[in-house]
Amino acid sequence: MIGSVAAILLAAGKSRRMGCCKQLLPLGGSTVIARSIGALVAGGVGEIVVVVSEEGNEVAAAVRSYPVRTVVNPECEGDMASSVRAGRDALAAESRAVIVSLCDYPLVSADTIKLLTVAAGDSPGSIVVPCYRKRRGHPLLVPRDVLDELGENQTLRDLLRSDPDRIRRIDVDDLGVLLDMDTPEEYQRVCGIVQLQSSGTYPNFERSWL
Repeated sequence: MIGSVAAILLAAGKSRRMGCCKQLLPLGGSTVIARSIGALVAGGVGEIVVVVSEEGNEVAAAVRSYPVRTVVNPECEGDMASSVRAGRDALAAESRAVIVSLCDYPLVSADTIKLLTVAAGDSPGSIVVPCYRKRRGHPLLVPRDVLDELGENQTLRDLLRSDPDRIRRIDVDDLGVLLDMDTPEEYQRVCGIVQLQSSGTYPNFERSWL
């Protein structure tokens, strides 16, 4: 779709700190990666590219039934920026902005994705950062032409620092933008939050976590 918002879902991590493939861990009746894709789809993203590693055949197979395309990060020990570049280069030319989403943040809500897609139209030249209670989180929304500036020796942080005036922060009512998941302990915390959300006691847990 011309002018649509696309997404790059980064799923090429080796999960060394987790000790197993975190993208395929069960979460709330689904999996980590399926939940991440679901939020993007429900949030209105028009195109989703999932970036996997050269060893990510199981991850690629697991998302085959979803409305996504997969690409491989050819850099065996590549960093996050190399995965972003691989995903960017696979996107359709028509996308005006790109949500850079991480499987490490599986509790980001569809409502947050919707706010980012709206911000893409309201602030077409801005890098949009979701903030929960003044704390910056993920995912980022980056104009396509800005993402095209990401060179071989640059990181996303370099893009943020290169022109602070083009950064726009938006407030979201979504603790998920802060909840990274790299270790077994963090995974158990995320699972606990999902259980508490379903039981209606999530707000009390949220206050204790913060």
